[in-house]
Amino acid sequence: MTDDTAGEWRGWRAAAETALYGPGGFYHRPEGPAGHFRTSVHASPLFAEAVARLLGRVDEALGRPAALDFVDMAAGRGELVTGVLAALPADLATRTRAYAVERADRPPGLDHRIEWLTEPPRGITGLLFANEWLDNVPVEIAETDSAGVARRVLVRPDGTERLGDPFSGAEARWLARWWPLPAEEGLRAEVGLPRDEAWAAAVATVERGLAVAVDYAHAVGARPLFGTLTGFRAGRETAPVPDGSCDITAHVALDACALPGGRVLTQRAALRALGIAGARPPLALASTQPAAYVRALASAGEAAELTAPGGLGDFGWLLQPVAVPDAPGTPLEALLVDVPDHEEQ
Repeated sequence: MTDDTAGEWRGWRAAAETALYGPGGFYHRPEGPAGHFRTSVHASPLFAEAVARLLGRVDEALGRPAALDFVDMAAGRGELVTGVLAALPADLATRTRAYAVERADRPPGLDHRIEWLTEPPRGITGLLFANEWLDNVPVEIAETDSAGVARRVLVRPDGTERLGDPFSGAEARWLARWWPLPAEEGLRAEVGLPRDEAWAAAVATVERGLAVAVDYAHAVGARPLFGTLTGFRAGRETAPVPDGSCDITAHVALDACALPGGRVLTQRAALRALGIAGARPPLALASTQPAAYVRALASAGEAAELTAPGGLGDFGWLLQPVAVPDAPGTPLEALLVDVPDHEEQ
């Protein structure tokens, strides 16, 4: 970056890092992320129940170890890990070591069984689950100039932008491989290299088990022409302004994040494999057991939201098995859907 871009002008990665995680940043606000946007965790307890079932399958695949780890990455205020513990069968709950990984302080009243950390523990035997974490790993933004050159987008705290220097080195190679921009002025991309590195570091903490990343995603060959950088404040989408007042997020190139052996599928497919289908209860139940019918109908509505095309159902699930048997007939077989290896995508 040249001298005339110093001072208030910074790349989006540094600006978002400060705005989200610095002193007084968005993720340190007392209301927490749930005060501004709704994830699958907040949409229905069925999501935590499905993750608990997944943990049970990992447990079975690992031969039911004496201690089983569940690590909730980007835990917010601990909603998912709390729901998973509540949904586990008693025998599995007694063997489960629960961890919440979050930069914000531990919320008051959290279940004493949950260990609160700023980084995932090493040597995990079990399941590391990252729901809407990678979309908040800050990245640089690229935009093509009038000559068709991809340049770094610089931003001030008020959201004002300008173009900086062209990309070079590893960032330029990432763009060329994973998000090549046509030589048309104004096209944009998010340089996902920091997310690839963050995911690889998270997976490296798993000794035996499964790592899962869940996020809005897109694949190479179908990247959005103008990128996906946006903000959320008080439940509404807003302009991304890196002043700490709003969430700053962008969809994730999960295919670039995937390590060898990783599999990608939609949330709709993953949840159906875990028993969340959204089917309406039989109408006959309404006359014989009306209270049960109402409960089943409500559950079906929640399941439908979690699996809906055009909504939460289109989220991507990246599954990364580590030292877990994947032969036919194993407990994770239905979820480990083959995709091309990382180097062939």
